[in-house]
Amino acid sequence: MTERSAPQAAAERRRDRVDAVARAGLGVARSVIAVIRPLGAVLIAASAVLWWLALAFGWIELLIATVVVTVVLALSVAFLFGRTTYDVGLDLTRTHVVVGERAIGALTLTNGTSRTILPSEVVLPVGPGRGVFQVPRLAPGAVHEELFAIPTSARGVLSVGPVSVRRGDPLGLFERTHDRRQAVELYVHPRTTSLDGLSLGHLRDLEGLPVPHLARDDVSFHALREYQPGDDLRHVHWKSTARIGAVMVRQYEQTRRSHFVVGLSTHPDEYRDAEEFELAISTAGSVGLRALRDARILDARTQHGQLRSLTARRFLDELSLLGPSRPRQGGIAALAGAVAAHAPQAAVVVLVTGSKTDAAELRLACSRLPFGVRVLAVVADTRVDAPALKGIGDADVVTLGTLEQLPRAVRKVLA
Repeated sequence: MTERSAPQAAAERRRDRVDAVARAGLGVARSVIAVIRPLGAVLIAASAVLWWLALAFGWIELLIATVVVTVVLALSVAFLFGRTTYDVGLDLTRTHVVVGERAIGALTLTNGTSRTILPSEVVLPVGPGRGVFQVPRLAPGAVHEELFAIPTSARGVLSVGPVSVRRGDPLGLFERTHDRRQAVELYVHPRTTSLDGLSLGHLRDLEGLPVPHLARDDVSFHALREYQPGDDLRHVHWKSTARIGAVMVRQYEQTRRSHFVVGLSTHPDEYRDAEEFELAISTAGSVGLRALRDARILDARTQHGQLRSLTARRFLDELSLLGPSRPRQGGIAALAGAVAAHAPQAAVVVLVTGSKTDAAELRLACSRLPFGVRVLAVVADTRVDAPALKGIGDADVVTLGTLEQLPRAVRKVLA
């Protein structure tokens, strides 16, 4: 058994060495192929054919042409050699911008070596595009800076980088690149608009926030005052009554429930086009930001689950990542069911959907929400010229054509 296993072990070791050599050779081949540009590949193939023809037929003219092509290839390969060890700094002044704004940045390259670095190109990918910067010859310790501006025309998250240093010949036959810096994410937030305070359906609640309105009965103690006819004797403060000699009762601040829910449908069948979907996202963002500024507990949801909305920036970052998707749960009615299941104590629910959602679907969605919740449904429809308001059961339904119509529509609801 031992004599038979030893040859097998030796054969396995030989196979492992052969595999290692093959992998190393494959890696070298890939590295060589990676530096050859299409025009370089054509000239290499042409050079091989010309050498064969010149040697086979002995044509002097053909041999001269072959030597010229070979010399051009050799000189072009020489441009690949040289140091490109820059210290690269990539700085974006803002990593969060709104659609339409420009993101300003700076690219700094420093020669931290003791030798001169020959001219080269630096490539900065930005999303699907890229910027190319020409870097001059840098002496030891020299610094070169490039300023750039990234225009933003669509909501989303752009990957800026990684920065690549590229060396190549003037003819574009060969090219060598090295990544020098990791990518930076640029969040392009949706457009939003400013809204007045969303005093929709303020309800007294044990977990609410106190407001500057005094009440005879609530859970937030404010002060003591003298008894008045009609006051509940359960709120008499007997110790103060005995000390002062007059009947004193507790006075309370009213509290209002602060749980605010924004439900944004991402089902593509509910929107006519991408513009309508962007309007819905901007609407949800505007309403959510107003709720956060009012110190509400914001719960933002889509059919795929909850969006992180602890801060305004995190909320807008989450909206930047959204895209239309076909959830298994369904459309706006399924989203309303999820809101009812995960936020049963909500005070206000704002549902946002597209123009292809009919009244029956909206009625079904509103019926799935908890009883007593104030409901506002916003329908994004880019075809309308003015906001329209109607009621479906106890819910208010607003139809918008542009984001600028949202403040006026909200004022109509609060009127």
